[in-house]
Amino acid sequence: MINGNIEGLSKQILLRLESIYEMAVERERFLSEEIVALICELTGEINREISIYLNRRGEVIDVSVGEAGQVSLPYVNLRRSSVRLSGVRCFHTHPGGSGKLSGVDLNSLKALRFDAMTAIGVQDGKFAGAYAAFLNPPGEVEPFAIYGPLTMGELCGEEFQQEIFRLDPLIALPETVETQEDEEERAILVGLDDRGEGIRSVNELEELARTAGAKVLHKVIQNKKMPEPATYIGRGKAAELSLLCQSSNANLVICDDELSAVQIRNLEQILGVRVIDRTALILDIFSRRAISKEGKLQVELAQLKYRLPRLTGLGQTLSRLGGGIGTRGPGEKKLETDRRHIRRRIREIEAELSRVKEHRNALRTKRKKNRIPICALTGYTNAGKSTLLNALTGSNVLVENKLFATLDPVSRGVVLPDGQKVLLVDTVGFIDKLPHDLVEAFHSTLEEVVEADLLLHVVDASSENLAEQIMVVKRVLRMLGANQQIITVFNKMDLVQDATLLPAQKPQAYISAKTGEGLEQLLKLIQENIPKRMHRVTILLPYEQGNLRSMLHEEGTILSEEFVPEGIHMEVEVDEVLLGRIKNYLKVV
Repeated sequence: MINGNIEGLSKQILLRLESIYEMAVERERFLSEEIVALICELTGEINREISIYLNRRGEVIDVSVGEAGQVSLPYVNLRRSSVRLSGVRCFHTHPGGSGKLSGVDLNSLKALRFDAMTAIGVQDGKFAGAYAAFLNPPGEVEPFAIYGPLTMGELCGEEFQQEIFRLDPLIALPETVETQEDEEERAILVGLDDRGEGIRSVNELEELARTAGAKVLHKVIQNKKMPEPATYIGRGKAAELSLLCQSSNANLVICDDELSAVQIRNLEQILGVRVIDRTALILDIFSRRAISKEGKLQVELAQLKYRLPRLTGLGQTLSRLGGGIGTRGPGEKKLETDRRHIRRRIREIEAELSRVKEHRNALRTKRKKNRIPICALTGYTNAGKSTLLNALTGSNVLVENKLFATLDPVSRGVVLPDGQKVLLVDTVGFIDKLPHDLVEAFHSTLEEVVEADLLLHVVDASSENLAEQIMVVKRVLRMLGANQQIITVFNKMDLVQDATLLPAQKPQAYISAKTGEGLEQLLKLIQENIPKRMHRVTILLPYEQGNLRSMLHEEGTILSEEFVPEGIHMEVEVDEVLLGRIKNYLKVV
């Protein structure tokens, strides 16, 4: 089988490439003149790089083809060891005459612990010199030993093969060898940019990746208006990205938009590393942050709904048993079951969340009965909502300078300057491109925002993307159907140089939850905008107004009730709306 880019190659060329598998090299020799001549001739005809892998028995175990100047060295099943060499040496051609080794070549030598990495220069289909590199033993000043330019005789002689057997035991000294931790996730971020917004979005993706524990190596922006259906960024850009993955030893690529199963599968085949999208990254963060049973169920539901249509395309994600970003939550075992089992689990979770929703609705009804106004803190993630909650109520809710530090809603009471008690509810933060499955799964939690009497939209006044973040929050609130009065709270004013540059969002407050600046003014603003106090009144309700009595029992607070010949004598606590409906029955005391 010929790997790599074989598109457009004739059947005859493919047969000649496959014939390389039948060639063998003597165990004592580094390479054979026959193989060199054939791969140089084929390179000249197709103007593409050709790479071959040889094991120590002299057998060809892989043949791959790449674009001119770009060959993505394949990751085959090598005899991997944290200290020994792999037992495989790589040879690949360079059309154009230069046989010098590139950074990608040397990094692949180190990452895959090849016995040797060799580049062969090709000019007009003929051998034009070569360079060979070997890993140096520990303690050497240079990590590699590079030889070249080499003649055909030097390349195909016995000296380099003897060098491999000399180096192998020296490199295998365990007390001095430094190895790369496979568990560390070294990520390259990829996004599209059609209106100059891609850089901002990828910068935010970088924050998400770091929150999830990944080390960000590079950020790649593709100038493209719409995602390419097969590979998201296009095959040419994907080939460049493959080289970048090898040169930087990346093991994870995170795309800024939601990918289809086909896009994930194709990218993983081209890049040779695991590929996830922004949605999988956010779901992974949520799976870490969920503490309550409800939160864990909501995250699991969102992950299963996200992965269900992608089961056939999650190539490396499903085959890996080591976990990592995008694989936490419901677990590897559930994801490898068929769709029927996953759908059954989804139904089970939805049934459990339905029961949780009923309990939450009962609590809301009780709060309404007690007539305690509810003020929900909402806003972009990491805007300082939890810090503000702690500052106003004196509580100690978890505060971190990370995205989505708060996932489960937290309620705390605060007393306004006029003595009225208000319940503050801290909710999950919003973010651009918030996954639809996540919004759907967290619907019962987000209803805290919809059911609140007043919203405090907390804004990070020091953010460079302030205007965009305000738009994102307003869009999500509209999607949820929240239409209450909103107070815009510009937080982190201690980091703002010129407050006059902030947009007008009346009613608004300027505070620093960290220093306490402006908190008293904010409480007064809440007092002015919270629904009015309840009215305690006495009424005499005619018996024929049974519907009105039922409404008072349901929406008001009955303090006393007495049935007299003239009607029903009631002392009640009502809001402005109910007061307007019973004003004709008020009893003057």
